[in-house]
Amino acid sequence: MIPLKDENPSFSFPMLTVGLIGANIMVFIYQLSLGEGLPLFIYRMGLVPYEFIHMTDLPPVTSIPIPLTLLTSIFLHGGLLHLAGNMLYLWIFGDNVEDSMGHLRFLIFYILCGTFASLLHILVNTDSKVPTIGASGAISGVLGAYLVLYPRARVVTLLFFFYLIRIVRLPAMFFLGVWFLWQLMSAGLGGGGVAWFAHIGGFAGGVALVKLFARRPYPRPQILH
Repeated sequence: MIPLKDENPSFSFPMLTVGLIGANIMVFIYQLSLGEGLPLFIYRMGLVPYEFIHMTDLPPVTSIPIPLTLLTSIFLHGGLLHLAGNMLYLWIFGDNVEDSMGHLRFLIFYILCGTFASLLHILVNTDSKVPTIGASGAISGVLGAYLVLYPRARVVTLLFFFYLIRIVRLPAMFFLGVWFLWQLMSAGLGGGGVAWFAHIGGFAGGVALVKLFARRPYPRPQILH
């Protein structure tokens, strides 16, 4: 399933959502400019669980405090598809969540969800010396918030089923529910080079924090016709 858009209008310009997308794109362009120096940059700015657990900076030594990689890592991406997929989800679901919270509260929420995601990944992979990068943990928190706030909003989805390809309108509770179940199943199977537990941690953080950050009264429920 690939989301194309949601049928859930927002009532303010999503300044932070657009800004976060722009920041991720700019960092990715910088990554491309590094050429052969990119792996070194990833190791310095990515989140390495072993380093965080032991507060020991493994070579190559970074110029920033190890805890700060909780933040820097969520603005790095491993390739164009990695970036494009994350930014698509942020664009579709971020505007409404930002609308419900306001710009500054949304930024704090986003960073906290990214932190939740990274911490769960660290706890599950304490001895890993592989750097973790990507905005998907923070964006997973946005998805969790969207599920709580707009469970009946419609998500226009490109659906693949063997040779059948269709565009369908799914309630957010179904689309995001299936998405989360996929993360759980994939985490259980392991492998694939994807930080599945970061997605789970970010999503859970979003569900837990959303009502602390969303302004009251909460947005009215979106009705599925």
